[in-house]
Amino acid sequence: MTLGRHARHYLLIGGLQWLVDWGVMVLLSNWGMAVELANILGRVAGAMLGYWLNGKLTFAGDETEVGRTQLVRFIVMWIGTTTVSTLSMGVIDDHLGLKWAQLAKPAVEGVLGVVGFLLSRHWVYKK
Repeated sequence: MTLGRHARHYLLIGGLQWLVDWGVMVLLSNWGMAVELANILGRVAGAMLGYWLNGKLTFAGDETEVGRTQLVRFIVMWIGTTTVSTLSMGVIDDHLGLKWAQLAKPAVEGVLGVVGFLLSRHWVYKK
């Protein structure tokens, strides 16, 4: 698989994941849920979709698989990126307010998406 193909598929699936993640976070935080919890639930919703799609489509190949080992690796990566994302949303909310946290989420997730791509390509889905 080429880097270009991986990147294109990751961006398409990541865009869908991001829409689900951001939508859940905005909806729940607008309903009064703490932004940190809303962020975690949004990331759970996006991750459930992305793990399977990226494993079966983006990074599919002879040297990769979607199995127990890969799921554990994905969970480790997800916990790390979710921690960074949630702490970032909390700090932004505390200092600038909810609307700024909601507006900043795409930028934070964009940076974390690059990290996720590299880890997924070279570690998460490897046999």
